[in-house]
Amino acid sequence: MTDTKTEVAAGTAGALEAVGATGVTGAPLDEETRYRAVGSRDARFDGVFFFGVATTGIYCRPSCPAVTPKRRNVSFYPTAAAAQAHGFRACRRCRPDAVPGSPEWNVRADVVGRAMRMIGDGVVDREGVPGLAGRLGYSTRQVQRQLTAELGAGPVALARAQRAHTARVLLQTTELPVTEIAFASGFASVRQFNATIRAVYARTPTALRAESGTGTGTTADTRTGTNARTALAAGVPLRLAHRGPYAAREVFDLLAAEAVPGIEEVVGAPGTRTYRRTLRLPYGTGLVSVDEHSPGPWLDARIRLTELRDLATAVQRLRRLLDLDADPYAVAERLGADPVLAAEVAARPGVRSPGTAEPEEFAIRTLVGPAEAARLVTRHGLPLDTPCGGLTHVFPAPAELTAHPVAGPLARALADDTVRLDPGADRDASAAALAGVPGVGAEAVAAIRVRALGDPDVAVPGVRGREEWRPWRSYAARYLGRG
Repeated sequence: MTDTKTEVAAGTAGALEAVGATGVTGAPLDEETRYRAVGSRDARFDGVFFFGVATTGIYCRPSCPAVTPKRRNVSFYPTAAAAQAHGFRACRRCRPDAVPGSPEWNVRADVVGRAMRMIGDGVVDREGVPGLAGRLGYSTRQVQRQLTAELGAGPVALARAQRAHTARVLLQTTELPVTEIAFASGFASVRQFNATIRAVYARTPTALRAESGTGTGTTADTRTGTNARTALAAGVPLRLAHRGPYAAREVFDLLAAEAVPGIEEVVGAPGTRTYRRTLRLPYGTGLVSVDEHSPGPWLDARIRLTELRDLATAVQRLRRLLDLDADPYAVAERLGADPVLAAEVAARPGVRSPGTAEPEEFAIRTLVGPAEAARLVTRHGLPLDTPCGGLTHVFPAPAELTAHPVAGPLARALADDTVRLDPGADRDASAAALAGVPGVGAEAVAAIRVRALGDPDVAVPGVRGREEWRPWRSYAARYLGRG
């Protein structure tokens, strides 16, 4: 019987010494190396690649606890979507759709990396492939060709895999009617939804829901939408998987120190704290909470939305904020070899380089400081229909702050897209545009590049960077207390 929350890594992170940490900076993994990772059930590789088994027709994560299949029956895929495109369905034991995201997309600044970040943010669901291509500055044919050649699946298939995962979460954690879940997950029709769920999970939506053990399988589809939404008011519970050790205390210390009243709060004692904040999302607003303590390789979260179509986007925002798709093994392997950082890396495993859930908000807060940011929330923020604890507003959109004496120039640049900070933005181009905005100095550009653009390799002013730290200079700054 499965938990009512999204499952995460079932295997243990074994010591695959012959392979070492994967990292996105090392040599590409060959198939024999991948097979050894599968044989060792090494959770460090979850999300880095997937494998299909010809004799069963299923695909798994490397840490799957099932008996290791024979090498001749195994094929490897860079994404879950590629495995699905080759006719494999998701394993019921290891839940390969619930692994941490590949750390490669955080590091890469090329078109494929940018495209994957935007697909994760829901751009294809909202704007279609033409919208994705337009944001990337390429033709739809070029985007399709590049993604298919490198990832084994095009943007539609990659978005389809994400929709299937979102649907499973909603089926197994809420009492919403199946029809409503279909559209909330981003599917264009119930027929498309049913066909995808059968293809990916080899079960009907009703059967998939019944597996959750929540008791919703026999009653949920007969409930009214009003009752279902009342049940959803407490939020969708999730487990946000991460790879390897996670220095939660340091992340929550930072969140507590930066929290702006009205839109953020950290409650509870250190070690058992909960971070809560509001979100401005494509279709509505959201309220999210994340717990510091976790018994496994995940963080427990809860997401409450005015529009369920925003679920996938809200999850990705949280993952970027908490740096959950990082590869701590690769970071430690590179930085731990440097005598300047070796002791710190050994003493503080799993240090992360947090991002932000609201890039434009972070940029403006960087310029005006915390006290003025709080005043902006009170004066210009969007009030929540129902305040929750200390959360009362959503931070104002840039268009509402263009007359501000300090933030005005940056707000105008953000509002007219002169500066882009979305997940698919070109980091170099955005940094150059930021540097051209009056009042935005080098230190602010660096901070925005690290946090809002999620760049893992920024030379923070005041930190004497070393070439050996690349591509993890942002993490080096965290270890040195300067991030």
